Amino acid sequence: MKKCQLSMLAVAVLVGVAGCSSTSPEPAPKKEFNYDYSVYQLDTSKAPGQNFDMSNWKITLPELATEGSRNGKALEINKHDLSNQQTPYQHKDWFYTDPTNGGLVFVAPNEAPTTPNSKNTRSELRAMLAEKYNEPANNFVVASHPDAAEYGAIGGQLKATLSVDQVSVSGQYNRNNAFAVVIGQIHGSKNEPLKIVYRKLPEHEFGSLSWNYELNPIPEQQDARDSNGKKLRKDIRHDVFGKHNLRQGSAEPTDGIRLGEIFAYEVNIKGDNMQLIFTKSPGTADEKVKTFDVDLSKGNYKGHEVDQGYGSDWMYFKAGAYNQCNTKASSSNCQWRGMEAGDYTQATFFQLELNQ
Repeated sequence: MKKCQLSMLAVAVLVGVAGCSSTSPEPAPKKEFNYDYSVYQLDTSKAPGQNFDMSNWKITLPELATEGSRNGKALEINKHDLSNQQTPYQHKDWFYTDPTNGGLVFVAPNEAPTTPNSKNTRSELRAMLAEKYNEPANNFVVASHPDAAEYGAIGGQLKATLSVDQVSVSGQYNRNNAFAVVIGQIHGSKNEPLKIVYRKLPEHEFGSLSWNYELNPIPEQQDARDSNGKKLRKDIRHDVFGKHNLRQGSAEPTDGIRLGEIFAYEVNIKGDNMQLIFTKSPGTADEKVKTFDVDLSKGNYKGHEVDQGYGSDWMYFKAGAYNQCNTKASSSNCQWRGMEAGDYTQATFFQLELNQ
């Protein structure tokens, strides 16, 4: 696996924090997998946009833009540049083709420039069905949306086959965002009906795969709190393989997924329904499949009356590596000691299909 080094710009941004120390246990050794990557028919000499259809994606990267309308903000590459076949885009540190297997690699360190509404770094694609970010045609809705005809699609499908190769080895064990990365999302106008999360404790060989549904209150309650001071808008977590909330000293989740191990997810939005299909060891005798179904228009998810559902909301797909570990918030209490110390996340995609 290629080792990514920080660009000179990123080093300048991150200077002063590399001396942090870690109290994490000794990391578990990584298992090597002898996969036949040729089945994915990827060309190691080509850029991501030549192996994968990038015509309806833009990407945000963990680096400052130095020119144009995004000067001084997190770097974004539009869908035309991503899918350009004559001068295809890739970034040597954050978004590139793996030279050994042809996979599409996303990398995000624990500390780097972020988007305005997040403290977490990302190397992540955002679906772009139209040209302008805020126009309705850029997003999709469920079938029962009152103005469904104004949007770019009703429902859609996202399919991915990938491995998570690295998550941060620093972080606070009692925080579920520590040691974690989001590898697929559906984002609404405010909240997320879907986040697919991989999390692995440093001392464990196996990591856990889970998904979150975020309750979607009415606008007046978006930042409201209950009598205990907890936000009404919160994630409802679902275990798929392993357990999402393991702590230091927890038993090894041997039903989970190792770093470098290939698995798959599929998200299907048909009518008002969201179907999730997760596959461990796809295409082998050990293949395991788990499915989930959610009516996105219904609301009152799992008995939470504050949830209005997403029947009147617009949404879009995301995929890549959205690092949940950062040094700026108490949500994870992670450190930045550099790439060689393991304070970054990395995922490699061998299949990525957006059908809308």
